Amino acid sequence: MKIDRSIRDWLIKVSTEKKVRLEGNILKIIEADADDAEFQTYLKESIDQDTETRRKRLDVTRQVQDQNRELQASEEKNRQMNEELKIALENAELAKKEAEVAKDAALSDLDVMQKKSQFELIGTIVKTALAVIGSVGIITTVMYAIAMFTGKDTQIIGSTWSNMFGILLTNAFSIVGTIMGVKYASESQKSSE
Repeated sequence: MKIDRSIRDWLIKVSTEKKVRLEGNILKIIEADADDAEFQTYLKESIDQDTETRRKRLDVTRQVQDQNRELQASEEKNRQMNEELKIALENAELAKKEAEVAKDAALSDLDVMQKKSQFELIGTIVKTALAVIGSVGIITTVMYAIAMFTGKDTQIIGSTWSNMFGILLTNAFSIVGTIMGVKYASESQKSSE
């Protein structure tokens, strides 16, 4: 397609003064006269510039597409890492709860064992104290009985027998009171913790 001389001159003027040229498919259909070297040069340079501009745009488009693919891959990787982190945090929370349950169970078992040990110790102390008290009481009673049957003076042994039973009874209550006090003190100390 041939264009008017005034349009040709205007295109060359704009290209020289403003550095603006025609672009796109319109360049494929414009023809220069065979004897118009200046317009042929204009068209050739315009086609070359258009080709270079399209190549640069294509390069930019490819770079943007590559960057978009990289960003999508990074986003997917971040999403997977966030999922893994979330699962790890949930597992850590579960492990923490299990550890707390195990700790509570161990403390409960320890408390039961301590109470059992204290109960057994108190039982042993009470049995021993009762055995000693009973033994002393029986021995003193036998001695008092022997003294009475043999006709010996029982005044000293009678008062000793009476005092011995009073002391044994007082000591028995003292032992039981001490045991109960220790037990009460240890229970109130645990409840205050």
